[in-house]
Amino acid sequence: MRLWGKEVKNNRILREFTAEVCSDDTRTHKIFQCISEICHELDLAEPIWLEGNIAEFKRMARTRFRRDSFMEDIDFDYLEIRVLEEN
Repeated sequence: MRLWGKEVKNNRILREFTAEVCSDDTRTHKIFQCISEICHELDLAEPIWLEGNIAEFKRMARTRFRRDSFMEDIDFDYLEIRVLEEN
């Protein structure tokens, strides 16, 4: 699985990173592993999944984590994650 994460502010990408996990884990575990890797690389705390994030991710294989998903202050508008490839 490959997941793309990007920090966006004023419709511009500030930073981005693509994480890849190759394992026999469940889809959910692979997603969480990728998000953990993205957040580590971008030096962010991992976001909290709200109901809207879960529904959006199930529907479109992408979601945006805004300020209310983070325990600490962020200096961007949102962190978007998107599935690039599933295996």
